[in-house]
Parts: sequence; C-alpha cells; structure tokens
Amino acid sequence: MTQTRTIMCFGDSNTYGAIPTLARVGRRRFTPDRRWPGIMRRQLGSGWDVIEEGQGGRTTVHDDPIEGLHKNGLKSLPVCLETHMPLDLVILMLGTNDLKHRFSVTPNDVADSIEILARIVLRSEAGPAGVAPAVLIVAPPPMLEVDWFGQMFLGGASKSMHFAGLFRDAARRAGAAFFNAGDVVESSAVDGIHLDSDAHRVLGTELAKAVQSLIAKA
Repeated sequence: MTQTRTIMCFGDSNTYGAIPTLARVGRRRFTPDRRWPGIMRRQLGSGWDVIEEGQGGRTTVHDDPIEGLHKNGLKSLPVCLETHMPLDLVILMLGTNDLKHRFSVTPNDVADSIEILARIVLRSEAGPAGVAPAVLIVAPPPMLEVDWFGQMFLGGASKSMHFAGLFRDAARRAGAAFFNAGDVVESSAVDGIHLDSDAHRVLGTELAKAVQSLIAKA
C-alpha cells in the first residue's frame, strides 16, 4: 500500500488564491487548479494530499485591530495543526500583511515572527506517530506600493526586499527548509500584492520540486 504524504499550506491571500485587483469589494479567487497549492499537488502526483489553509489578511503574529483578531496566524496555526494532523510537511508563506503601516514592524521583526511559527510546528506532535512535521518557510516575493494598497502598505515595498535573506536566516535558526518565491515569481503590477495566474503556475511547479527534494533528503 502506497503511503500518502500530507502537506498543509498555511498562508495568506496568495495561498488562498486571491485574483489581483484594486477592487475593495467583490474580490474573486482562482479556481483550485489554478492556485499554487493545487498546481503543486498535480505536479507531485499520486501519494500526496495537499491541504490549503490560506486566509486573506493573515499576519504572522499580530492581532489586526481593523480587519479582525481572527487574522492572527499565531492563534490559528495550532488549531490548523490539530485539525489536519498527521502532517508530513507544513509550508509557511506569510509576512506580507505584517508590512501594513498600522503594524509599524521592521523586516527583522517579520523574520523573527515567521521563525516563531516555524518553531510552533517543529515543537508540535502534529506529524506521523506524534513527531513534528517538517517545515518549509517560503519568503513572499517583494511587493509594490500601488494605488490604495500603497497607502495601506506605506513603506512596505522597501521592507519586503529584505525578506529573502532574513527569512533564510530564520529558517536556518529554526531548523526549517527555505524557498525564496522571489527567485521565480513577481507580485502583480495590478495591485502590487497578489500573484497572477502565471505566477501561481510557476510557484506551484517550483515548490513541487522543492518538496520532492526535501522529502528525498529526509
């Protein structure tokens, strides 16, 4: 009997699959086959189960006083781990929403926050036989400051340029694997935040390769 490996993708609107737009209401989502977790699932083939836990506006560790306290990834991650266990791998792709001007954080703060989440997973018993799942930290691609999003994320574009190096260091400290999404995709020029369909396709394909390499080394 072939063993099925389970991956949980824990992220924000780019894991949810939000379509780039400047609309404030009526925002839409790519279909499952066009979102990067679904593309990754298809590339991995049989024997893999990929769980999507993407939430628009999700932060790493911050309560959002405007969009809601439920956006705090630190609070929802343990729930998701218990809900979906046993998990072989947890992919963490967060940090962009931390750059909203209201949070006043530095790039180092964001990297430290993603490290906190990684350590929660790595200290959990959410993997097979009660051991911890592996963790893959994905640094989001640099953002752009476009239109009203630019005001919400004022100063965020320059901060996001530091994510790759700082997230790599955070992954090393925590004992997690690392992937830099900015090496393969860019944020859409439409809203400066979200990935377009082509970017989802590329990211899903490249992450499938990264996952296969990670599992092969385990």
